Amino acid sequence: MVRGRDACWEHCVLVDATRQKVRCNYCHREFSGGVYRMKFHLAQIKNKDIVPCAEVPDDVRDHIQSILNTPKKQKTPKKPKMDKTVANGQQNSSSASGGLHPNHGSSGQHGSTCPSFLFPHPSPSEQPATDDAQKQKLDDADKKIAVFFFHNSIPFSAAKSMYYQEMVDAIAECGVGYKAPSYEKLRSSLLEKVKGDIHDGYKKYREEWKETGCTVLCNSWSDGRTKSFVIFSVTYPKGTLFLKSVDVSGHEDDASYLFELLESVVLEVGLENVIQVITDSTASYVCAGRHLMAKYSSLFWSPCASYCIDKMLEDISKQEWVGIVLEEAKTIARYIYSHAWILNMIRKFTGGRELMRPRITRFVDNYLNLRSIVFQEDNLKHMFSHSEWLSSIYSRRSDAQAIKSLLYLERFWKSAREAVSVSESLVKILRIVDGDMPAMGYIYEGIERAKGAIKAYYKGIEEKYMPIWDIIDRRWNMQLHSPLHAAAAFLNPSIFYNPNFKIDLRMRNGFQEAMLKMATMDKDKIEITKEHPVYINAQGALGTDFAIMGRTLNAPGDWWASYGYEIPTLQRVAIRILSQPCSFHWCRWNWSTFETVHTKKRNKVEMEKLNDLVFVHCNLWLQTICQGRDGKCKPIIFDEIDVSSEWPTESEPSVPLLDDSWLDNLPLECRGSP
Repeated sequence: MVRGRDACWEHCVLVDATRQKVRCNYCHREFSGGVYRMKFHLAQIKNKDIVPCAEVPDDVRDHIQSILNTPKKQKTPKKPKMDKTVANGQQNSSSASGGLHPNHGSSGQHGSTCPSFLFPHPSPSEQPATDDAQKQKLDDADKKIAVFFFHNSIPFSAAKSMYYQEMVDAIAECGVGYKAPSYEKLRSSLLEKVKGDIHDGYKKYREEWKETGCTVLCNSWSDGRTKSFVIFSVTYPKGTLFLKSVDVSGHEDDASYLFELLESVVLEVGLENVIQVITDSTASYVCAGRHLMAKYSSLFWSPCASYCIDKMLEDISKQEWVGIVLEEAKTIARYIYSHAWILNMIRKFTGGRELMRPRITRFVDNYLNLRSIVFQEDNLKHMFSHSEWLSSIYSRRSDAQAIKSLLYLERFWKSAREAVSVSESLVKILRIVDGDMPAMGYIYEGIERAKGAIKAYYKGIEEKYMPIWDIIDRRWNMQLHSPLHAAAAFLNPSIFYNPNFKIDLRMRNGFQEAMLKMATMDKDKIEITKEHPVYINAQGALGTDFAIMGRTLNAPGDWWASYGYEIPTLQRVAIRILSQPCSFHWCRWNWSTFETVHTKKRNKVEMEKLNDLVFVHCNLWLQTICQGRDGKCKPIIFDEIDVSSEWPTESEPSVPLLDDSWLDNLPLECRGSP
C-alpha cells in the first residue's frame, strides 16, 4: 500500500500492509481496508461497520470531514493516437473538452460531441471562471450565515443542531426570492404551529404508552436560598416529552404538597399508562412517593439510580486511603491542565487522550480521572523524563518537581490501581443507567456483579471487601432497591437463563410483589399464574433456537415482544416493566431558563406566550436526543461496557439558555393587565 501524501497518515499508522490494516492514533482501533476507511472513522461518520472515533480532537475531525467533502479532481483523459485527418477534423472538439470523444450523441453550437452528464466539466479555459464564481457564491453564503451568528451572539454550538442543516435545505428548496419569516410571525403563528406539531406527537406517544407504559420524571432544583423548581417530563423507549415546570419555593419540604403535585401529573399522563415515578431521594420526595404508591397500588416510586450510585462512590471516597489518592490524582490533572504547553505535550504522549472528564458528575469524574491516569502511567512517566520536558523551563519549577515525585511514588500507583479496581463495576452501572434508554432490567444484576468483582479483587478476604460491601448495601437496601428492579432482572432473559447468575430469594419475591401490583384484575393474576411456568421452563416459542439466540442479541423488551406471544398477559407486563429507565440524570436542564420563567412578574398573556416557548424549546431539544440514538433499544452486555468511551451526558449538551426579550415588545392589545 502506497502512502503518498494523504493527510490522514498523520493520525493513524499502518500495522499490516498485506491486509491494509491501519490503527487510529487516538482510540487505537484497527481497521482493514486502508486509510480511506480510517477517514470515515476519524470524521465520525458512520459507514457500514466503521465505528466513529470517540477520542479524535475536534480540529482533526473537522479537517478530515473537509477532505471527504472536497470533490476529487477529475484526471484529464490521455489523447489516443489517431491519424492526422481525424485529429484535424476534431481539433475544436478536442481542445474544448480535453480529449477525443465519439460522434454519437453530439449536440451544441461548437461541435461538442459529448453528453453533459458524462463529461460535466467545461473546457479548461472556461473551468476556472465557473469554479471561481461558484466558490464565491458559497463563500458569500457562509459569510452571511457567520455574520448572522456574530451579530446576534448565537452560540457556535447552534451549528451542531440537527435543525440547522434542515433549515438551510428547506430555504434552498424554496429557491431565489424566499423571504424569511418576520419577527411577528415567529413569535405568533409559527410558535403556535410548532407547538401544535409537538402536541400531535404527544397524541401518538399516548397510544404507544398503552403498550410500553411510561415513566414520569420529576427533576428538582434549588438555589440553596429561596427558590426551588420542579420539572416534569414523561419518557418511554422512543422518546421523552417535557410537560411543565412548577415553582415549589417554600413547599420543597412539604410532602403533602409534593404528593398532590405528583398525583396531578400522573393523572394528566394517565394512571393506566404510568409504571413508575422517579424523583430525588430527599425525605420529602421519598414520603410523597410512598403516599403515591399507597393510594395507587399499581404505581411504583423509585429514586434516581444515577444519584444513588454516585452517592455510593462518594461514600467510598470517604475511606481515608481512597480520598488521599483521588486528591493526588486531581492535583496531577489540575497541574497539567493549568498550562497549555504542558497539556499539548502530554497529549502527544497519550495519543490525544484526555485525563479529565468534566461533564458527568462530580464523584464519577474523580474516579474516571484517576482511571485515565492509571492507564496512562507509562506515558506520564515517559513525558516527565523526556529530553523535551527536561529542557523546558517548567521542569525546573518546584510544583513540577512535586508532580514528578508523585508520579514515581509506588504508594500512589498501588492505591490508584486499587481504587480503580474497586470502583470500576460501580462506574459501569452508572454508565448503563446514565441515559434515557431502558436500563431497568440490568441494575439488579449490576449491583450483584459489582459486589462479586470487589470480593474477587480482594481474594475473598472479608476484612478488606466488607467495608465496601457495607457502603453499597446501605445505599442499595435502604434507598435504591425496589421490587420493580427485582422483577425486571427476573424477566430479563439474558439474566434469568444465564446459568452463571443465581436467582436468589429476594429476586423471586420481588417478582411476585411486582406482579401483584401490576395485575390489578383477578383474571390477569390467574393468567400470569398459568403462564409463569412456561417462562420458567422456556417452553414453546420461548425455547426455539431464535429465542435462545435472542436472549443476548435482543433488548429484553424486544425479546418479549418477539417471542412471548404464547403467554400474552405475562408478555404485556414484562414489556411494560422492561421498557422503563432508572435515572433522570441524563436530562441536563438549563435551570436558568426556568428561573427566568418563575422569577419575573408578567401578565397572563406574557406568561402564556413564555410557557409556549419553553414547551417548544425543551421538547425540540429532547427530540434531538431521541433522534441522535435512532430510537432503538440495544441489549446491554456488562462485560463489554467501556467506561472510557463517551457518555450520553458528555455528548448531549444541556438545554441552551432561552431568550425572553421578545416578550417586552408584545403589542399593547396582547398585554392585558397584570
